[in-house]
Amino acid sequence: MKKEKAQKTNACRILDKLGVSYTTLEYEVDENDLSAVHVASVTGQNVKCVFKTLVCRGDKNGVLMACIPGDGELDLKALAQVSGNKRVEMVPLKDVLGLTGYIRGGCSPLGAKKNYPVYLNETAHEFEKISISAGKRGEQILLSPDDLVKAVNARIAKLIR
Repeated sequence: MKKEKAQKTNACRILDKLGVSYTTLEYEVDENDLSAVHVASVTGQNVKCVFKTLVCRGDKNGVLMACIPGDGELDLKALAQVSGNKRVEMVPLKDVLGLTGYIRGGCSPLGAKKNYPVYLNETAHEFEKISISAGKRGEQILLSPDDLVKAVNARIAKLIR
């Protein structure tokens, strides 16, 4: 029996429309471990080039997204400073789907319900290609950091401790 090609995600369609070169990488999802560290392990990638997307809310500028290396810890103070907020906190997990249209383990900086500001950790440029969620669990997009920056108008900053 022939396996049908999975339907393209909104994130992939956006990249297609922009003419951005990318590849996708599918992997078996482990519902008990949705971490970027696990994704890197099962896909054979360096965890430092697998970027997780975290949804946050600033006290002045509202919802924003931070893309950081899979093994990194977000520095909320650094994100607040670069985003023009006094304070930034993580959005409660129960609110992520309603804000972005994405579930935990499948949150992409591309194709959210609204075009939230995106902040990309400066280490992304250490790699020719980085990996981000394609907008669903079990699929990653590999693309150049510059292409991601252009696609989402991301700001580069030091975001991890």
